[in-house]
Amino acid sequence: MPAVTVENPLTLPRIATPDPATAAPRPVLAVSTAPEGFEGEGFPVRRAFAKINQKYLDPFIMMDQMGEVDYAAGEPKGTPWHPHRGFETVTYIIDGTFIHRDSHGGGGVITDGDTQWMTAGSGLLHIETPPESLVRSGGLFHGLQLWVNLPAADKMIAPKYQDIRGSNVKLLASADGGGLVRLIAGDIAGHQGPGATHTPITMIHVSVNPGAQVTLPWRSDFNALAYGLAGHGSAGTDRRPFHRGQAVVFGEGDSLTIRADEQQDSRDTNFEVVLLGGLPIREPVAHYGPFVMNSHRELQQAMEDFQAGRLGTVPADAN
Repeated sequence: MPAVTVENPLTLPRIATPDPATAAPRPVLAVSTAPEGFEGEGFPVRRAFAKINQKYLDPFIMMDQMGEVDYAAGEPKGTPWHPHRGFETVTYIIDGTFIHRDSHGGGGVITDGDTQWMTAGSGLLHIETPPESLVRSGGLFHGLQLWVNLPAADKMIAPKYQDIRGSNVKLLASADGGGLVRLIAGDIAGHQGPGATHTPITMIHVSVNPGAQVTLPWRSDFNALAYGLAGHGSAGTDRRPFHRGQAVVFGEGDSLTIRADEQQDSRDTNFEVVLLGGLPIREPVAHYGPFVMNSHRELQQAMEDFQAGRLGTVPADAN
């Protein structure tokens, strides 16, 4: 891990370390451990933000870490056809391969550093499955799925699908080259990621070398979250410890800091962290299963529309 990398980060554009005199460091408010469970047809997940108050998540709804799991032959699993309305799903594949298909015509194969960005909007059906070759052979699978809320004015927009290749992710380096920054969406220090978002957000995957520290500028009007994918280290200038499977909530400020411990486990080369921030929507959230709306009546309408086939139908050649 991960697939998208470079031999020498020092060849990349560098992000200058913000001056703490003018860019207030964000303090760590909380660290929580993600509970583990299963999704779909028995797919192992960690619910990254399950223990975090929604007021700190807005505009995010949830995030699942899928795997990391090394499947034996015949074991890889996906999800059956299911509906969505009112938000966007962002699926980032670190290792392995997934096939996406939806009733609005979107779809494709994502693998090793690719991201699919599905705007459910007014509603659709979709399915995510491993390819037959992976089912036959087994192999490593690891990824994330993030749910991003849409404001009320955009909840019923037409569905859309973005296929973001790993080769298009913006690669940057920390000031001293000790951290490799993959900018998937949003803006950092004037650099723009390839993901087009309805709700303004920043999504980053950073690899921090053992003993290195990364301090990034962060929009003061965004929230700020971190999630450990692998390894262990600390967050904030007071070095609050966190590790694989733990989420960090940052307070207000203009910059955030992640540091990798000097010694990592034998299976982890670096401290791997996902950083997320977004502009809070500050609207009521009504969330039930695959629907994210603003009221219980809208949830009921979504369910009625799904049952009546108004969110789309499974393509005839999918059966």
